[in-house]
Amino acid sequence: MARVKRGVTKLKHRRNVLKAAKGYRFARSKKERAAKEALLHAGAYAFAHRRDKKNDFRRLWNVRLGAGLKGVDEGLSYSKFMGSLGKKKILINRKMLAELAEKHPESFARLVAEVESKV
Repeated sequence: MARVKRGVTKLKHRRNVLKAAKGYRFARSKKERAAKEALLHAGAYAFAHRRDKKNDFRRLWNVRLGAGLKGVDEGLSYSKFMGSLGKKKILINRKMLAELAEKHPESFARLVAEVESKV
């Protein structure tokens, strides 16, 4: 069996690892082993935090909706509003509702009035 020398492949791998770790602090941007470990951790954090980001936005939309409902002065709570939206088969997601409450309060007030009239 012929001998395989890995100089070119190894160098290419090292170069790619260090390029991916560019901007990291201390040894993590200069030494291959530290950079590789830093990249593994970074990948794990990125995966987990993409999930967290979705939760964070959902919480933000809920808060904005609650504030929008208080601004309408209908005495309707967030949970009752969302429940009655489901019962009325009004299929607007929380993101769009929060956008309406924040940027178009008059349209949001009409929607709340529509939901409250049928409750």
